[in-house]
Amino acid sequence: MTKNILVIDDDKILRTSLANGLRRADFKVITAESAESATEILSRINVDAMVLDRMMDGMDGLTFLKQLRLSGNNTPVIMLTALSGADNAIDGLSGGANDYMAKPFQLQELILRLNNIIKTAPKKTENSDAAFGLIFADGEFFIKSADGQNKLLALSTEEKKLLQNLTSPVGNIVSATPMVAKRLRNKINSVLSNTDIITVRGMGYKLIINKN
Repeated sequence: MTKNILVIDDDKILRTSLANGLRRADFKVITAESAESATEILSRINVDAMVLDRMMDGMDGLTFLKQLRLSGNNTPVIMLTALSGADNAIDGLSGGANDYMAKPFQLQELILRLNNIIKTAPKKTENSDAAFGLIFADGEFFIKSADGQNKLLALSTEEKKLLQNLTSPVGNIVSATPMVAKRLRNKINSVLSNTDIITVRGMGYKLIINKN
């Protein structure tokens, strides 16, 4: 299964180069130019791992990572830095990084390390970030409930596969037969007023979330 990677770096050239290289290695890549932008992205979607630059304008990567861990987010992180010395590596690892790489580095080594931290990360049984109001657990989608009694969203195999693709991550444009997309849209609309599936002409379908 293709893995979703969030690359966080304020250096546009490096960020773009990393994203392109990781996509060639069959990762799905989302990019953020700052810790603040990454925080907003992570409020909407779930990723399998992050590549995080330590030194950035605004909130630095180490502060962002510490806050991320304090919030309970245990997504695997590889921290990148131009800082040398064992003390800096220790700071990064102590702050919650799963791995630490000094610049410059080889892309192939980064790919190997990403695969390793994803492989060894605890398996997630629930993805509460699939979309607002949705939970994915034990192979099924549920509608969130304030009382904790989450309600199963009854879906056919085709509908479930489409919804998984639409929410991994939210914003994906996915091809599907019009009938399956229509059935799924009707089911989503009947239980979630803030969520819809729209047609992207000539490309497929996209799940959108209204935060208002």
